[in-house]
Amino acid sequence: MLARLPAHSYLDEKNIAYEIRNFADTTEKGAANVARALGFRERQMVKTLVFGTDRGDYALIMVGGDQSAVSGLLKKALGSRNISMAKPEIVQQITGYVIGSIPPFHWQPDGFCSIVEASLMQEEILGVGAGVWGNEILITPANLVAASQAKVVNLTDKSLID
Repeated sequence: MLARLPAHSYLDEKNIAYEIRNFADTTEKGAANVARALGFRERQMVKTLVFGTDRGDYALIMVGGDQSAVSGLLKKALGSRNISMAKPEIVQQITGYVIGSIPPFHWQPDGFCSIVEASLMQEEILGVGAGVWGNEILITPANLVAASQAKVVNLTDKSLID
């Protein structure tokens, strides 16, 4: 039996297509492990990271499981020279979720900054956390952008810096 989670209800209400996939909740944390468990490439399993700025605002950053955001590109995207990854307790306070399976939609207030790495738009399907470890949502990149109201920004390719 597949559990219905708030992220699923949100996608249903918005009529955004997705697929539910489960994996053993004993699987070790990390995008690479989820990818292996579900039979996908690590790039396709999206890491949802929360960063804060020196202005006191926060943003959701989505990159592939095998990617890291380039600091300079992330600072430019967030419009701040002083950024840092939010502490776990702050992430839980902002999102309502524990790090490890944060869904990239349904919890953000209007105007919350969400950014998806541009190269992920080339993938056929992406996996995102559903809010409970062991539950994954498979979704197309376009539907992820629609669901999360994210901006698509180059965060990983230094050669594309203008």
